[in-house]
Formats: sequence, structure tokens, C-alpha cells
Amino acid sequence: MKVVGVFQYGGPDALEAVDVPVPEVGPGHIRLRVHAAAVNPSDVLLRKGFTDPYLSDQLTPPYRPGMDAAGIVDEIGPDTITDLKVGDRVMAMVIPIDPSGGAYAEYVVLDARQVVKAPAGTTHVEASTLPMNGLTARHAIDVLGLTEGDWIAVTGAAGAVGGYAIQLAKADGLRVVADAAPADEELVRSLGADEVVARGEGVAERFLQVVPGGVEAVVDAALMGGEVVGAIRPGGQLAVVRGDGEPGTSSLGELGNVKVKNVFVPEYRFATDKLDALRVLAEEGRLSLRVAQEYPADQAAEAHRRIEAGGVRGRLVLRF
Repeated sequence: MKVVGVFQYGGPDALEAVDVPVPEVGPGHIRLRVHAAAVNPSDVLLRKGFTDPYLSDQLTPPYRPGMDAAGIVDEIGPDTITDLKVGDRVMAMVIPIDPSGGAYAEYVVLDARQVVKAPAGTTHVEASTLPMNGLTARHAIDVLGLTEGDWIAVTGAAGAVGGYAIQLAKADGLRVVADAAPADEELVRSLGADEVVARGEGVAERFLQVVPGGVEAVVDAALMGGEVVGAIRPGGQLAVVRGDGEPGTSSLGELGNVKVKNVFVPEYRFATDKLDALRVLAEEGRLSLRVAQEYPADQAAEAHRRIEAGGVRGRLVLRF
């Protein structure tokens, strides 16, 4: 089977398409014939070597990126508890540091608890945009434990995690103020934000103009760190999608009595009920599956160049 991965860490051209044996299916597992794998910033971190401490002791090169897969159930292992059948259209969140390896592959073997039906009426490419970022946003809302009617602020609202955070917050009955560049304001409003402010430096003050006492919580999908703390009411919460000091993060600085909640999406790798609930919302049109561009798998380097350049509105997806 064809896989795309790295033998040596580096730039986009470090990604290679190679042939490896098709993985066997053991008890409790399902083999997917992957037709689409979304491209995420986390894939770039793997390609550059930031996840090497978690990979090198468990897997052998080529190390494969990819946290989103959509395709067809190819085989179900013995003694596997599942309602799925061979031939079903499915999607899954894939954890590249797990024995499965990443989703950049024609076939991937996953624990049955990672796999659910794809939203009805979607393509493989569309379905692949939902699992990881949808579960990240779901996890962020869940750890905050807010009450219906509470105000939540979302940074990076035009992006994948930010966009899903808005839609899931609205589905939970929360009020949302979100940031956007002028070109993205209409998009962010269409996702359901009650109020939209300009993104960038000083965004905390603009959030406070909308919610003078401070919001109950911020989902910081844009990794702004301490820049947004001032928008949170005393005793409020900040959900961070990368740990302090990880690549791309900003210092949290002085937090006062604001509580930081870490969002580590691999904790939801077996949250079949939550992923299936995302499927239902997508079928109802309450979650938007936004595709920016598709690439053949052997053009993965081009997809990585584009995501690193920034400004992508929607998802980049590899076809296998």
C-alpha cells in the first residue's frame, strides 16, 4: 500500500510516498481503506520532528502524519464489538504516535472505538475534515463546563478549531463573541457568532466592549496566550489547545485567578459517542465541513507548503 511519511525530519520535501505492507487486523480492530486524510498543523510538527520523542521508541520510519481519515471499512477483526459492517463509509481520528501510525496511508488499522459512520450525504474528502478538529473543539467546550447563556470568546474563529468551537458553543446554548479579519467577518457570522470583533493586538479590549464584565471563558484557537486573558472575568477560564511553551504558543503571563484548561485531543481518541454526535450535527447542517483544496497523496509536500503559508479558510485534504 502507498503511505506518505518521513524518514528524515525536515521541510515539506521530506515527505515521501513509499510502498509498505498492508497492516493486518487483530481482535477489536477495524481496517479502513482510507480515501481522504485532512492536513493539519500537527502534521507539520510531526514532519519537523517535534513529536520524535513519542515516535522513535514505538514505531519505525517512515513516520506518518495525519490525524483525520475517511474511507471504507475494509475488514473487521475477530471479537470486535461494533455496529459497523464491511463496506460502510466511515471517519476516524487517528493518533500518529499510536501503533496505527498516522492517516497518510491507503490502509490504517484502528481500535474499533475510533471509527464511526461518516455523515450521510458527504464525500470522503468532506468527512475527513471533521474528526480531529471537531473533537478538539468539543473537548474545549466540555472542559469549560459552561452554563447555557454564558458568554464565551473564540480566537482564530475562521479556522477549523475556532469555527467548530463557535458552532458547538451555539449548539450548547452559549453566547459567542469571536474575532475575525475583515475578509472573514461574514464567514464567522455565518458560523453563528453573536458578535464579531477585529482580530489581532488589543482583541481582549474589543471582547470587553461586547461583554463589559468579561466573558466566562475563552477558547484560544489562535494561540494568543496572555493577549486574551484580560477579556476573562475574575474566576473565568482559558482553554488552550497547545501547552505553554509548545511550538506556536505565546506566553500566558500573569493569569490572576483565571483557570487554564488544557485541551489534549488524544484523550478523546476512543470517544465514539462524541464523534458520532458530531456526525449527527453535520448531517443536520449545524457543523460546516469546509474544504479549501484537495491534493493527490503524492502532492503532500504542496499541501504542507500551503498550510505553513497560512491564511487557509477551510481544510486541505489528501486523496488516497
